[in-house]
Amino acid sequence: MTENTTSDGGDNRPDASVSALKGRTGAGAPAETRGKTTIADGVVAKIAGMAAREVPGIFSLGAGMARALGAMRERVPGGGGGAVTRGVKVEVGERQAAVDLDVVVEYGVSIVDVAGDVRTNVIGAVERMTGLEVVEVNIAVDDVHLPDEEQAEPDEGRVR
Repeated sequence: MTENTTSDGGDNRPDASVSALKGRTGAGAPAETRGKTTIADGVVAKIAGMAAREVPGIFSLGAGMARALGAMRERVPGGGGGAVTRGVKVEVGERQAAVDLDVVVEYGVSIVDVAGDVRTNVIGAVERMTGLEVVEVNIAVDDVHLPDEEQAEPDEGRVR
């Protein structure tokens, strides 16, 4: 690495004006360099969750227990706020992010193809909206949703 120095009659020291100009802020600096932007983990998790749910073949996100607890929370007034991020874990650094997803796929779809589509959609959405580089999207397929697993209405009972 080179260091800019000036010679003031034999005095070899780094030029103060060079180091002062590095990282300069104020009226002369470009607008995009005047300050710091921090993106919370929850923001990236919401973006990743929405992007994963958009992919055809994804039934829901979240492992079995998380889905069960989430379904109960959604029935309580004001308790369904975490539905978008259920099954999504993220690690966010200054310039990079990593995403872990727990998904349930529809029966009959190619899990390999759906996983690839989810990765593509999540990486595109997170990078486009946040400017972060997504270094990995890990997908855990926790279940396959069968068509006959729909919520059935309870029987009226034997006695009328």
